[in-house]
Amino acid sequence: MSESCNSCSAAGTCTTDSCSSEPQVSEAQKASHVGKVIAVMSGKGGVGKSSVTSMLAVSLRHQGYKVGVLDADITGPSIPKIFGVTGRVGVNNTGILPLKSRAGIQIMSLNLMIEAEDDPVILRGPMIAQLVKRFWTDVIWGELDYLLIDLPPGTGDVPITVFQTLPVDGVVIVTSPQVLANMVVRKAIKMVRKYQPPIYGLIENMAYVQCPDCTNRIEIFGKPKGQEEAKRNAIPYLGELAIDPLLAELSDAGKIEDYPAPAFDQIAKRLTEQVMLTVISS
Repeated sequence: MSESCNSCSAAGTCTTDSCSSEPQVSEAQKASHVGKVIAVMSGKGGVGKSSVTSMLAVSLRHQGYKVGVLDADITGPSIPKIFGVTGRVGVNNTGILPLKSRAGIQIMSLNLMIEAEDDPVILRGPMIAQLVKRFWTDVIWGELDYLLIDLPPGTGDVPITVFQTLPVDGVVIVTSPQVLANMVVRKAIKMVRKYQPPIYGLIENMAYVQCPDCTNRIEIFGKPKGQEEAKRNAIPYLGELAIDPLLAELSDAGKIEDYPAPAFDQIAKRLTEQVMLTVISS
């Protein structure tokens, strides 16, 4: 085993060929061309990261981009449910064929490979990490402008695998107004900086709810701190999002692509601007 393998989350479970300094390019990778790979991360669970990932994908699709979503939350996948994508992924001699949403967003998730969507996935960390890696190496993503990776909470096996083995171009951080959430999110930011992909920006979700009978904002989780948190960590601020029962309703129904999303569209536009600025400055 090479020295570089010692830090791999799959150490001891793979061959030295798969951890060699010259990575093998699979047939699925040869059949794919992915423009930008963006990891969506929070570190903290419960901040609506999967919803934000999904709506970013929808908004990027509204802009005319070809988009895919890699659901890296192996033990708690929700992306197929949100998009209303059901059935099994296909397989051919080249690799795995992801399913498509109604709007043409490519979706890959373990929930599209198991018998029932509520069957538990009981796997140890190294196996989970290997599955995530295979979602990149063995899936025929085809021609994509953006591939969004929905990371699970925390800074463990899956984020380590993603940052070590996938060509991540940048990261979007999702937080909420709670002081506790921001404390944990700062752990994620510090992890990203250890692996050095650029952080495209911070999104503050659940910033407020609009009063149904007036124009007042109700700040359920306290005063929004997104701009302050972005400034503290010297990263761009992409914007804030409200709590909207309609979004939850459409997500439960698998119809998130029907959600009217001007706020998401603006955030996605700022995201693409940050991507371009990073390309220009590199």
